[in-house]
Amino acid sequence: MAGGPGTPALAAAVSNAGGLGSLAGGYSTPADIEREFVSARSLTTAPLNINLFAGGFHDAIDRDPVPVLGLLRPIHDELQLPPPVVPSPAADPFAQQIETVLRLRPEVFSFTFGIPSADVLRELRAAGIVILGTATTLAEGERLAAAGVDGIVAQGAEAGAHRGTFAGSFEESMVPTLELVRQISRAVPAPVIASGGIMTGTEIVAALKAGAAAVQLGTAFLACPEAGTSAAYRAGIAGKSGADTVITRAYSGRAARGVRNAFIDLVQEREDFILPFPFQNSLTRPMRTAASKAMKPQYLSLWAGTGVERMRAMPAAELVATLVREMDDAL
Repeated sequence: MAGGPGTPALAAAVSNAGGLGSLAGGYSTPADIEREFVSARSLTTAPLNINLFAGGFHDAIDRDPVPVLGLLRPIHDELQLPPPVVPSPAADPFAQQIETVLRLRPEVFSFTFGIPSADVLRELRAAGIVILGTATTLAEGERLAAAGVDGIVAQGAEAGAHRGTFAGSFEESMVPTLELVRQISRAVPAPVIASGGIMTGTEIVAALKAGAAAVQLGTAFLACPEAGTSAAYRAGIAGKSGADTVITRAYSGRAARGVRNAFIDLVQEREDFILPFPFQNSLTRPMRTAASKAMKPQYLSLWAGTGVERMRAMPAAELVATLVREMDDAL
C-alpha cells in the first residue's frame, strides 16, 4: 500500500490485532523507511513486515516523451501547476533500501516486481528475517521457491494496485486468485499466501480451503481511519464496484488495478503516452499530489481490487476481529 494508504499506525494496529502489519517502502528513502519502522515499533511489539520493489526499474526512457507532456499540460494548467517536464534518470533505490531493512531487522521482509539477488537473500536469512516473494503465475512461484523464499504471495488477477509480474507480460499473468493458489500450493513446498479480491472472513476460508496458509489484504483496509488514504482517494473509490476497476499503466508505467477515471480514459494505454516505470510515475506525481489537495479524484491513481464494493469503514483492529468472526462462522 505504498504511496500514502500504508502508515505506521495502520501496520501497528493490524499487528496488535493479531495480523502481520506491513510497511510499504517501495517509494521510500532509507531515512523514510527507518522513520516509519521506528514509529510503528513504538506502537507495537508484535511482528512487522517491510515491503520493497525488487525489480522492474528502468534507468532510461525508450520513447519520445513529447506526446505525454502535451497530454499533461492542460491538466497542469487546470491544477495551477508549472508545465510538466521529463523526469531525470535516477539510480534504482533497492540497494540502499535493503541495507536499511537488514539494519532494522523486521521480523518479515516481502518483495514484489522481481527477485533479489542470491547474496541479498542470504543476508536476510542470516539476519533471521522471514522472506516472502510475490508471484502472479505458477512459473514465478516456482522461481521464488527455487530462490529459497519462506513463503509465496500468490497475487491473483483481482488484486488492487501494481501487478507483481516479473517473468512475462501482465496480460498473460492474470490468473484468478484461488486458481493461482491451487496451482502454486500443489507445485511447491513453500507456504502460499493468497492475495487479491479477499475482503471477508468467508473469502479467507475459501482461500485456505484452496491451499493457502494465510491471506494478504490491502483494499479491505483503505477505509480504516488509520490508513493514509486521502479524502479525494476515499471519495473516488466510494460506491464503486469491481466492474469499475481496470488494469492500467497510465499513472506509473507498470500495470496496476484501480478505479477507472478521466485520466485513465485520456491515456487509453497508448504506448506513445506512457513512459517506463518509474519515469511515468515521477511524471504524474505532481498531478496526483495537486489533484488530491484539490479533491479531483479524476486525476488520481485510485488503486483498488475487485472487492472494493465490500470495503468497510471501521478501525483496523475492529476489521481484523470482524474477519476472524466471519471466518469462525464460515467454518
